[in-house]
Amino acid sequence: VPPEEAGAAVAAESSTGTWTTVWTDGLTSLDRYKGRCYHIEPVAGEENQYIAYVAYPLDLFEEGSVTNMFTSIVGNVFGFKALRALRLEDLRIPPAYSKTFQGPPHGI
Repeated sequence: VPPEEAGAAVAAESSTGTWTTVWTDGLTSLDRYKGRCYHIEPVAGEENQYIAYVAYPLDLFEEGSVTNMFTSIVGNVFGFKALRALRLEDLRIPPAYSKTFQGPPHGI
């Protein structure tokens, strides 16, 4: 699988779960909820290995739910058979979204 295609597939699968345009009951296109692979770079010294940078729209995630966010991002994408291996290396959360998290219910 070419790296650009793999990056796009991971972004789509980990956000809307599909490559195709989906319509809800309200006839709203879910295209706006798709993750986007915006940059791909080869891993230095490794053949056929790449780092793909994927961005997700905040509207995809339920406010205040770490569980929802991680389920959306890592859910079943790691079982994606088109790729030999896949791993999450970094996750950056915008401060505006971080502020919606309530923190631990019973302290640290």
